[in-house]
Amino acid sequence: MTALDAIDLRILAALQDDARITNAALADKVGLSASPCLRRVRQLEEAGLIAGYRAVLDRVRMGFGLTVFVEIKVAHHSRDNAAGLETALAAMPEVVACHMVSGEADFLAEVVVPDLAAYEQLLTDRLLTLPMVEDIRSNFAIRTAKTNGALALPEG
Repeated sequence: MTALDAIDLRILAALQDDARITNAALADKVGLSASPCLRRVRQLEEAGLIAGYRAVLDRVRMGFGLTVFVEIKVAHHSRDNAAGLETALAAMPEVVACHMVSGEADFLAEVVVPDLAAYEQLLTDRLLTLPMVEDIRSNFAIRTAKTNGALALPEG
């Protein structure tokens, strides 16, 4: 699937807003009957444009009150060290997002833990023990202004 038409864009926007919407309600919202709407959703899924569906949990209510943005610099800037760090971070459940970035750091990891003591343990026992890490800087979230934002799709 290479070109998205206006209906595809309306489907994607509606699903970003409410992924639990019924197919009948989605079809009505985008101006299709149920069968063609379901067929289009399946095509969008098969094309990889819809990567999945999930529940967004309230971190604080779930007992995860601390979000830390961790800037990590790779030692010796080698491909092997970068790949090893990426693998190690991907295996840590506390790391909910990780990006290779440009600038002072090489990776920016979003870490979610219950509290400062849990982060200290993660930092000292796991992150700082990784041989491919040269430097770590921690930035603590004071308050979340926006999260889980939808992609700004063109008007369909």
